[in-house]
Amino acid sequence: MSSPLFHKVDSYNQPTIREESGYASAASSQESLTEIYFSKPHLKFINAQLQKLEPQDILRWCITSLPGLFQTTAFGLTGLVTVDMLSKIDGPLKHNIDLIFLDTLYHFDETYALVDRIRRRYGTPVHVYKPAGCDNVSEFTAQHGDKLWETNDELYDYVAKVEPAERAYSELQVKAVLTGRRRSQGGKRGDMDIIEVDEAGLIKINPLANWSFAQVKQYVDANDVPYNDLLNRGYKSVGDWHSTQPVAAGEDERSGRWKGKNKTECGIHNPKSRYTQFLQEQEMKRQNEDLANALAHVALTV
Repeated sequence: MSSPLFHKVDSYNQPTIREESGYASAASSQESLTEIYFSKPHLKFINAQLQKLEPQDILRWCITSLPGLFQTTAFGLTGLVTVDMLSKIDGPLKHNIDLIFLDTLYHFDETYALVDRIRRRYGTPVHVYKPAGCDNVSEFTAQHGDKLWETNDELYDYVAKVEPAERAYSELQVKAVLTGRRRSQGGKRGDMDIIEVDEAGLIKINPLANWSFAQVKQYVDANDVPYNDLLNRGYKSVGDWHSTQPVAAGEDERSGRWKGKNKTECGIHNPKSRYTQFLQEQEMKRQNEDLANALAHVALTV
């Protein structure tokens, strides 16, 4: 007679589990196991432990713990430090984590030149994602109009950054991403954790969250890490050329981004504000158009 434990396991359709074990394994039915899951207490515990570690140790934990791991980067200074640290991790584990670069088509020439330098230096695969249906500025302008970042910055953020990011995560089957965010950058980043999980279940790791800009720059200089030439001209955080300025002495590191606007994030790392508002507005607009069309149709048939 089969044991009660066997019946319990069999009810979950796991024929590969042996009767004397009763435990799921990598060979078991995938439907019965979540890919990655953190409860709130578990996430709090992990963050408390990782908070005590150096970035290199956090990266080692990520490599051993998180499948589907990628690094999203605009090749800012912190992301470059992460690439260099990963390249120097010893041992048999894979450390050449693929990069995801969101090419808005409006990056500085210096940024594009840096991407090529990083490819040559580290040999790290770079997955480039552009706005849907656009390979260059002319195609983007033809599709969305001139200076969309001025006429509708929420729409610009969505089509140039948020949608390409979500497309990348879907196509590459991304489960976790390394970011270059740090608390010392100010704005909404001041109280972030090492490990975060967004509403879609994507795990975001900020391995250098504890570091200051001075620490990052010191590492870059000590390890001869290639960096954006704009840094030598007063830029501490580099995004699109149309919304990035040099930073004055005493200003926050990201104060040169969206100068003069009440804005510190583009929607990729702040989905509950502008991104969500934009989608809600678009959905409301669509519903209103559908209603207007239906009413017009009724009026014509009466």
